[in-house]
Amino acid sequence: MFMGEFHHNIDEKGRLVIPNKFRSELGQNFIITRGLENCLYIYSMDEWNSLVAKLKSLPFTKKDARIFIRSFFSGATECEFDRQGRINITSPLVSYADIDKECVIIGANDRIEIWSDKGWKNFMDVNSSKLEDIAENLFLEE
Repeated sequence: MFMGEFHHNIDEKGRLVIPNKFRSELGQNFIITRGLENCLYIYSMDEWNSLVAKLKSLPFTKKDARIFIRSFFSGATECEFDRQGRINITSPLVSYADIDKECVIIGANDRIEIWSDKGWKNFMDVNSSKLEDIAENLFLEE
């Protein structure tokens, strides 16, 4: 399980240090792709394969399924760490997440998310006051 929040800078070549505690859980090879809400998702190979199996069951005749699969897979790339524990994020993914320099790397249970600093602050500003209501709605007893 991935958890925690870390702040790092991406360099001009698109390299970003991933926290050591996340690197050991990810393994040497992993997948990075477009996430939702303009962040990036990083999956271990095991989690990625599990997700791919679920996505294969979506009906290709449904327009929403096709749109989601195209967006999700076209941005996906297999990565590995360099000797300094950095990953190289492609320029289309950097643009998608609106990453300038400062990044926030969070653990989100089965994945890691990479946010631009301003994107993360905006997400938290918009949603932090709603967390109590969100939790109540998610865990309603029927």
